Amino acid sequence: MQTRLLDKKGIDRILTRISSEVLERNQDSSRLIVIGIIQRGDCLAERIADKLESMGDCKIDSAAIDITFYRDDVKLKAYKYVLKDEIDFDITNRDVLLVDDVIYTGRTIRAAVDALMDTGRPKSIQLAVLIDRGGRELPIQPDYCGKKMQADFNNEVEVKLMEIDGEDNVSILWK
Repeated sequence: MQTRLLDKKGIDRILTRISSEVLERNQDSSRLIVIGIIQRGDCLAERIADKLESMGDCKIDSAAIDITFYRDDVKLKAYKYVLKDEIDFDITNRDVLLVDDVIYTGRTIRAAVDALMDTGRPKSIQLAVLIDRGGRELPIQPDYCGKKMQADFNNEVEVKLMEIDGEDNVSILWK
């Protein structure tokens, strides 16, 4: 069984609200950069960066980050690295807005923070997520959240984005 949580308009409204909250908190948007976690966080990050630029008064750098080898469930620890060409600007002393589609246990975000720290030393890292489904295993909370919900551990939150899936929507799959 599947329940639709958000459609295209709902996702866009949330990204507009998050962007507005980010600008309100980051008065000096010239130091702000947006980095999305591959796959889907990077698409959302690009959309947020575009909204921030249209609302603000300066260009917002954005990039994607692959955290595959930073995950604590990957056995190939010898291959931990961030491809430097994924982030083609210096993040040192910048305010990083880290973006992901769904936060669950917090382990993906922990891995992303580790990857960012290997890239540079940001002034701050803020977290924006489209969906917070609860169930944290690590003490990590988003600064900006589109929608909060409590999903059972065996249910799945499915995010579909136009750039990858050809449509925008969020559903919960009841198993």
